[in-house]
Amino acid sequence: MRKTHRGETLFRYGEFILGVLLLAIAYNYFVLPNNITYGVGGLGVIFKKTFGLDPFIVMLTSSVFLLILSFLLLGKESTKNTVIGSLLYPIFVKLTEFLPNVFSLGEIEPVLEVFCGAIIAGTGLGLVFKAGFTTGGTDILNHIVSKYGKMNVGKAMIFTDGLIILFSFLVFNFQTFIYSIINLAIISMITDKVVLGISQSKAFFIITEHETSVKKFIMDSMTHGVTVLEGRGGYTGDFKKVIMCIIPTSQYYALKEGIKKIDKDAFFVITDAYEVSGGA
Repeated sequence: MRKTHRGETLFRYGEFILGVLLLAIAYNYFVLPNNITYGVGGLGVIFKKTFGLDPFIVMLTSSVFLLILSFLLLGKESTKNTVIGSLLYPIFVKLTEFLPNVFSLGEIEPVLEVFCGAIIAGTGLGLVFKAGFTTGGTDILNHIVSKYGKMNVGKAMIFTDGLIILFSFLVFNFQTFIYSIINLAIISMITDKVVLGISQSKAFFIITEHETSVKKFIMDSMTHGVTVLEGRGGYTGDFKKVIMCIIPTSQYYALKEGIKKIDKDAFFVITDAYEVSGGA
């Protein structure tokens, strides 16, 4: 058991370090050369282009400042999980800054660079989150703004990263501003895919007046099991049976159409099922 736990811990840290390394590589190869601005790395881009400051110094100083702010405003528990990532990210950026000079990618269209950088950065950030860590930076600021600005983290992120991206428009040009928005959007999507995985199953929640027929269709024709849940209407208070089943994504259309043929008035919700375990 101890060996298993140790192996899982080593895997987590390996995943975390690989994630931070990918973020640093994406920064030096794609973010910095194209003036992409988001997060603490975006501040490094802005200060390098305007004042000639080393991005490593800007990022490290900003991260340390935000860690202190986090400790004072969010407390010790909320801060301790961000310390390693906050310090390791700028260090890795510094250690990998020589790579573009040694291994050149040649001439690439700026749009392709933005996409490639976002995919690599999104993969890296997803690995960091999946390992249970964070790179700190504006993530800390998001939680501070969320707590004291009385808003959810999503709105806080739009506010903080939005301000930094806005600087790219004021300091650089409109094209860079658009590239930064596209980059951030792609990173967000790729990060989710890495953390959650690609959905290979669909979960159906079905409410129908023809419960027996629908169950028989799923179990006999589709050869999948079902679970019947107890539901209650929020407005009417009436009790309803909710049929739940998990099927492969490839059978999604067949089941949906089958339900409609049995009961055209059936109510059902379909969601992605990213992980399914247990059962027969």
